[in-house]
Amino acid sequence: MAETKLLTPERLQAFEPLGSLSSERLRELAGVCRVESVPRGSDPFRLHGLDGEAVYLVSGELKLSHADGMVEVVVGGCDAALRPLSRDLARCAAVRAITDVELLRVDEHLLDIMLTWDQLSTQVNGNDVAESTDWRTLSGAFRMEILTSGAFAALPPSNIDALLRRFERIRLKAGDVVLREGDEGEYYYLIESGRCDVTRCVGGATLSLAELKGGDAFGEESLVAGGQRNATVTMRTNGVLLRLGKQDFIELLREPLLKRVSRAEAERRVAAGAVWLDVRFPAEFQHDRLPGAINIPLNEIRNAIGPLETDKEYIVYCQSGRRSSAAAFILSQHGYRAAWLEGGLRATSHP
Repeated sequence: MAETKLLTPERLQAFEPLGSLSSERLRELAGVCRVESVPRGSDPFRLHGLDGEAVYLVSGELKLSHADGMVEVVVGGCDAALRPLSRDLARCAAVRAITDVELLRVDEHLLDIMLTWDQLSTQVNGNDVAESTDWRTLSGAFRMEILTSGAFAALPPSNIDALLRRFERIRLKAGDVVLREGDEGEYYYLIESGRCDVTRCVGGATLSLAELKGGDAFGEESLVAGGQRNATVTMRTNGVLLRLGKQDFIELLREPLLKRVSRAEAERRVAAGAVWLDVRFPAEFQHDRLPGAINIPLNEIRNAIGPLETDKEYIVYCQSGRRSSAAAFILSQHGYRAAWLEGGLRATSHP
């Protein structure tokens, strides 16, 4: 079995187009790509082909015997080896390792996302702005797992470009109140650096709900469902937040991410394996829950991120659609497949 090992960011920089990535991205990439060791005399693509990956020859020599009789030798370190090997090699040529060989494998989808964000970020940096921001270095707000499985993974490139241009970067100190319970929602926030406390007033006492860190977002619930802020967010430490106005949030994030379904379509998906997710309070859930539904109240939905199975689709519902739309958006921005039942139970109840 082939052995694998890590490659340093400095080594990654030698390969194309990896060398165009920022140093922050290269460090992230170094943590997920691997170098595969292949022994002399073997076919390096017998167990693992080339589909879905950019594969580079890091060291050693490969002999490529083409169907037309032409023989080609590729040597690690040469110009040809600094570019991805053609995926046609595994189908159109007999390939053998002349020496022990090391191959670098990079997921093409992941690489394409990183290149897209970095290239768009570079264009934004060229604008005249009050405070120049190198978006490529914001590993807290735009770290790899957020770009590949979070809110930004499903966005079209045009939305990414617009987001980077419309985000407002604000510096805050420990103790500053970012948003207050009961206020109208005007902004969506993404934490670039620092930490925030989320609290709610219950019976005259302040109840601590959560602590947020770099890469976490907040403020979306009132923007999705309407109504007032349901919690207060205060800076625990000094930090930097990215702020997006309500209309920009609706246009660039809510609409692409928030998926609604009719009762008939929801039932079809549940019959095919999707899960009903009831985000009402337990007392409501016990009264008229849908068959097979699980209950996670909206105020607890963030705590379910992680424990909820990522390979399932969730059809989120509540009484009117207000709470379920907010919950579905929160799940979607963390990479879950979630849709909300349009109109809720009130509008779709059956006789």
